[in-house]
Amino acid sequence: MSVAIITGASKGLGRALGAALAERGWDLVLDARTAGVLKEAAAELSAYGTRVEALAGDVTHAGHRAELVAAARRLGGVDLLVNNASALGAEPLVRLEELPLEGLRRALEVNVVAALGLVQEALPLLRASSAGAVIDVSSDAAAEAYGTWGGYGASKAALDQLSAVLAVEEPGLRVWAVDPGDMGTDLYAAAVPDDDDPRPAPAGVVPAFLRLLDERPASGRYAAPSLLEGR
Repeated sequence: MSVAIITGASKGLGRALGAALAERGWDLVLDARTAGVLKEAAAELSAYGTRVEALAGDVTHAGHRAELVAAARRLGGVDLLVNNASALGAEPLVRLEELPLEGLRRALEVNVVAALGLVQEALPLLRASSAGAVIDVSSDAAAEAYGTWGGYGASKAALDQLSAVLAVEEPGLRVWAVDPGDMGTDLYAAAVPDDDDPRPAPAGVVPAFLRLLDERPASGRYAAPSLLEGR
């Protein structure tokens, strides 16, 4: 049975991807900071008949990352690690001249440092898997310059670079940095609360992630809309 660790899995893209994997029979280790919402997500995904371990905590804490990997080890290993947990740096987003440096540090800690820390913790199990893969959830803001998105975009650009280097250093793994595209999530609502335009539900981009797992293309950076167009 395949095992995935998904951070930021209590709602949004993490929860939608977890549901899709559970439907395929994957066992899951789920992470989020809010215990109550995470418990609800775990109960929902357990209904598919797979084993689900839900561990509430902060991915910036080394002890919590170790607990996530230990839980996956008990389930049989790690075949997929999804670094989905994200921090904006400021809520709502602000121009760089106003960006709190502590907020930038938080974005870098969650989006980059913690992601690498979890990769390091899980690497022995990923290497042992016959199909080990890492998905680092990126953003269009990592590659394009959008006003007020500077801190978040910088952190995601750094994550993209770590993904690219990890792919070079670990040729036996697949390492994909994935820009999911525009989605209606709590993260976006917190970033731009005055934007009421409708956006696609996270579940709509999940088939792009499943395509990566099914076809296992070369490691690299992918945009979910492009993957969906190529179906």
